[in-house]
Amino acid sequence: MTDAPPLTIDVDGTLTDGQGAIDHRTLPALREWPAPVVIATGKSMPYPIALCHFVGIEGRVVAENGGVVAVADTDTLQFQGDREAALAVTDAYVEAGYSLGWSEVDFVNRWRETEIAVAREQPLEPLESIAADHGLEVVDTGYAYHVKSPDVSKGKGLEVVAGELGLDPAAFLAIGDSENDVSTFEVAGEAVAVANADDAALAAADRVTEAAYADGFFEAIGLDPA
Repeated sequence: MTDAPPLTIDVDGTLTDGQGAIDHRTLPALREWPAPVVIATGKSMPYPIALCHFVGIEGRVVAENGGVVAVADTDTLQFQGDREAALAVTDAYVEAGYSLGWSEVDFVNRWRETEIAVAREQPLEPLESIAADHGLEVVDTGYAYHVKSPDVSKGKGLEVVAGELGLDPAAFLAIGDSENDVSTFEVAGEAVAVANADDAALAAADRVTEAAYADGFFEAIGLDPA
């Protein structure tokens, strides 16, 4: 596929199998893609960096919904956002009688540097209210509520990565499933939502796959997953 575009790809709900696990068929597809691949996720940086490492591709990562950008090609590591402000929000949320919803060790937030994530089983309305009082916002990725700075997004992170690689963001094909992918959909040249995407991603996409999860990813890039 000599004219393959560079890719920016979400992880959860896009490269996964519907049960939360990475679909193993996506790994060789990512490794063999002939153009740059950027992993863009709401997870903290160690997760997508590890994914790149074990796939065998360069570490080109937009993590924490744009709060962390890493580009191994140019030895770049950038942080945007205000973790202390996010901590103030979640501290106030807990003081109000709510919980973040994770175990005591809290691996979800342990390595998070620019935002804080709250389990989706917890009440959203008070979290949004407290975040607004602190000048922050809450983004629902479908897997967690993320308390973050409103001027941070995956789309802005992609623009940084593209600049480091000497590429136009409009050259990218973006694939995702959630409202936190809308910003990458807006800056990429083509945006594809997999069939399991939420309403925000579906509305922002240029096209929607018939297949869901990793099968949708393969449909989006025009490869047979078999």
